[in-house]
Amino acid sequence: MAKKSSVEKNNRRKRMAKNAAPKRARLKAIIADKTKPMEERFAATLKLAEMPRNSSATRIRNRCELTGRPRSNYRKNKLSRIALRELGSKGLVPGLVKSSW
Repeated sequence: MAKKSSVEKNNRRKRMAKNAAPKRARLKAIIADKTKPMEERFAATLKLAEMPRNSSATRIRNRCELTGRPRSNYRKNKLSRIALRELGSKGLVPGLVKSSW
């Protein structure tokens, strides 16, 4: 199990990124628009830099939904390899058959 603080921190980042996504997209569109004056684009850059870092979607870490493990996760299942193997062995994942020879 991962530390609860790490999992909560990641959940907080998800919430912040979701709330700030429209504003960030609007500012990025202004920055990328070459027809706008340079001063306006620079002001948008400064506003974007003033936003909290954790409101960026790239700061979100993919974690296992069951254990909170940060590494070796399957995006499709949102589970770590260990949790997926355990559930697969119990027959709880549809379509997953654990190989044995």
